[in-house]
Amino acid sequence: MRVWLLAAGLVVLLLGCGAGTYFLLQPETPTARIRDIVIIFLAVEGLLIGLALTVLLVQLAVLINLLQHEVRPILESTQETVHTLRGTAEFLSRHAAAPVIKANQMVAMVRGVKALFRRKPRA
Repeated sequence: MRVWLLAAGLVVLLLGCGAGTYFLLQPETPTARIRDIVIIFLAVEGLLIGLALTVLLVQLAVLINLLQHEVRPILESTQETVHTLRGTAEFLSRHAAAPVIKANQMVAMVRGVKALFRRKPRA
């Protein structure tokens, strides 16, 4: 659907260019006046493009300022928090989880030895 609309727009544009060229080549057409009007339109278009570029540059400067002064400190703070959490996890792993695991291992070993001695020999 979209391709057909683009193709139709292109055909209309080409027909308009052809019709404009045909009428401008007629001897009674005031081409100098039309030329002056087209030059004025092009000058206005140039001014609008310059204004749009100026607005774009200002927005780009605001974005760069935002990235440098607001987003960068947030990222640095987040990295600092991640490093702190990593250190906390390692500390807890060494000082809390490892002793509990060793204690459970000892309890399981004692239970295994007890179970070994409680077995009745087969006759």
